[in-house]
Amino acid sequence: MQAPVIVMNTTSERQTGRKAQISNITAAKTVADIIRTCLGPRAMLKMILDPMGGVLLTNDGHAILREIEVSHPAAKSMLELSRTQDEEVGDGTTTVIILAGEILAHALPNLERNIHPVIIIQAFKMALADALNIVEKISKPVDVKNDTEMKELIKSSINTKFVARWSELMCELALKAVRTVAQDVNGKLEVDIKRYARVEKIPGGEIEESRVLDGVMFNKDITHPKMRRRIENPRIVLLDCTLEYKKGESQTNIEVSKEEDWNRILQIEEEQVKQMCDAIISVKPDLVITEKGILRNIIFSKPISQPFVAYEINRYEDLKESDVGTECGLFHIEKFGDEYFTFLTACKEPRACTILLRGPSKDIVNEIERNLTDAMSVARNVYFHSKLAPGGGATEMAISVGLSEKAKTIEGVMQWPYQAVADAMEVIPRILVQNCGGSPIKILTQLRAKHVEGYNSWGINGEEGKVVDMHEYGIWEPQAVKLQSIKTAIESACLLLRVDDILSGVRKAGEKSSKMAGPQDMDEAAEQ
Repeated sequence: MQAPVIVMNTTSERQTGRKAQISNITAAKTVADIIRTCLGPRAMLKMILDPMGGVLLTNDGHAILREIEVSHPAAKSMLELSRTQDEEVGDGTTTVIILAGEILAHALPNLERNIHPVIIIQAFKMALADALNIVEKISKPVDVKNDTEMKELIKSSINTKFVARWSELMCELALKAVRTVAQDVNGKLEVDIKRYARVEKIPGGEIEESRVLDGVMFNKDITHPKMRRRIENPRIVLLDCTLEYKKGESQTNIEVSKEEDWNRILQIEEEQVKQMCDAIISVKPDLVITEKGILRNIIFSKPISQPFVAYEINRYEDLKESDVGTECGLFHIEKFGDEYFTFLTACKEPRACTILLRGPSKDIVNEIERNLTDAMSVARNVYFHSKLAPGGGATEMAISVGLSEKAKTIEGVMQWPYQAVADAMEVIPRILVQNCGGSPIKILTQLRAKHVEGYNSWGINGEEGKVVDMHEYGIWEPQAVKLQSIKTAIESACLLLRVDDILSGVRKAGEKSSKMAGPQDMDEAAEQ
């Protein structure tokens, strides 16, 4: 039997050579243009309508690009950059897209000069290495134990967000949450904010009512009015099983011929329930958290996650004194609106925390959560990489000036694409000036002059569009975010420049489907 061969349709969907490269650059530039106005403290909001009729109001680059739909493969690759940046460092999602789009746009004139893409990529790689060295030179160390320095750093990441008016509160929330979940595991620091820093959103009230709980909370009220609503130093039992009478399966049949037999069935049920009660009461708990079902007035019905004050037990028969949690300092119930919430707080050594967010509406609370997540990511990054780079476009302008000086020493055609990276880096301070209504040509000329004189910490005041010293202005960003943005942007540009052919295996309506073809079909395809 002949081995089958797949014949792929490459008729009108194929783009080759220069046409494919221009198509990719155009798609990348279009994606970058969508979120250009979302950069800086004067950023504009985007209103996104989802297919279900919901409305999303945000200026977070990742949130915007996550909701839009694109069909071009290069545009999809650009959206992936935002997701990667968010997962890796949690901030700079708008910056990385704008940088990648601008670098590709500056690569187009080099392609029109018939410079081979491989030469352009080599120049880009060289510029990337030099740019990383420049960032390292202009960065400064930071003391992660200094509250003032850490709050100033976190404030720089949220001053461009919706919650800038409440920046002091958000800085305290983010810093307290990160320090709570930071753990030393076998001599290695771990800060897992996704698993151990849980966000609870309750619309209503004022934003100032938001706080970090050194424990957990969940939406549940007591089931009987005689149950206590406040317990100090409670003894807690955590069960991962139901507290109900286990009835037979649907295939089980019971035939009752005498009244005594029926009474015995009811008696067995009572004995099993009593056995559950005796096993739990033997350890004298004040609060029992279980999967479902209510048993006596010490039982609560709600599942809860593991990093808490008690050990999770799968069978009530295995319950013993060492499984009872005693680290929780306070159990109480509060009412928000029409709903009741249970709080387990004042833990002695909390390894997890809950961030309670309040706000006037659901949309505002969701936006606060997105901004707070970025702030916590920034604080987490500084714990692992305790160096800061100047913000306000100062780092990008320092890279631009440094690469421009180095480009003069490069011989041959590689000088042009190398200089293209230097020119593309100016896009960040330019957009900061544009978004606050300033004059880009005048302000960038002043800023460039400062950097040529060696003042690498000067950047753009995003509120007024003026040139200021970031040391005095107090705008710093984690070095990890800057390094990741530059590396991701340049490497993605190199990846898209390598593409010289776009093929489609999607069948159009009316065309014959691609099928498993034998030698005869291959001969017909070759003749065509």
